[in-house]
Amino acid sequence: MTPSQIALLGAIAGLTIFLGLPLGRLQKPAPRLQAFLNAVAIGILVFLLWDVLSKAIEPLDAALKSVTTDGETSWSTFVLLAVIVTGGITTGLMSLTYYERWMNQRMKPATPASHGPGAAALAEFATQPRWITTPARRLALLIAVGIGLHNFSEGLAIGQSAARGEISLALLLIVGFGLHNATEGFGIVAPLTRDAERPSWALLALLGLIGGGPTFLGTLLGQSVVNDYLFVAFLALAAGSILYVVMQLLKVAFKLGSTEVLMWGVLVGLFAGIATDMVLVAAGA
Repeated sequence: MTPSQIALLGAIAGLTIFLGLPLGRLQKPAPRLQAFLNAVAIGILVFLLWDVLSKAIEPLDAALKSVTTDGETSWSTFVLLAVIVTGGITTGLMSLTYYERWMNQRMKPATPASHGPGAAALAEFATQPRWITTPARRLALLIAVGIGLHNFSEGLAIGQSAARGEISLALLLIVGFGLHNATEGFGIVAPLTRDAERPSWALLALLGLIGGGPTFLGTLLGQSVVNDYLFVAFLALAAGSILYVVMQLLKVAFKLGSTEVLMWGVLVGLFAGIATDMVLVAAGA
């Protein structure tokens, strides 16, 4: 199988995320349905958080075990991996935290005391609808970014498997990630069901590309560069980003109320993530 064919299949694995995006165009669903969809998104992202953290820490554990037992790995390798993991998680979490604070400040309407040549433009920017001005749309964007980082690491795994000549494993990863990504579209659009205005198809397409497109990019890079440190770095970034988004969705969940709906939705999302991951386990990947 040629590298271009592997890249194409990697793109398909990422773009299955579009299967769940049309749900975002539901117009004013019932409050309990909104709460349920938000909770399902939390469950899916909790599974992704566990998935990426376990994969990121695995090389760190292996390096520490090697240092303390057979001495085949140096302490510098372990320290470097530890710095990459902690730095990646911190960057993923805090960059989104500061980005959200900056965005909230930028979206504040101009005060009556504001004057000067830029005042009118600022007031228009704050009052006119833009695709990321509402909290729900900003949250959907952040979810897409977090999932995109995660999917980039999945693409790296596909590409690096193909680069090592393990084509059967690469194909299994493509099938498994494709099924898995199909559930992630629901996580992206769940906040949009609370928005007063239905998202356009163009917005959904953009969110899908942000969330699913990195699988294709990761596949391309993985076929040309086999680097475990790069793989761990993107897993750590994804973990920090997803952790931030989970906390944001939890704030929304508590505002929507209905603890029972929250718990059932989280369970559905969590089990959906586990079920799709079992495809890879059953295949021996």
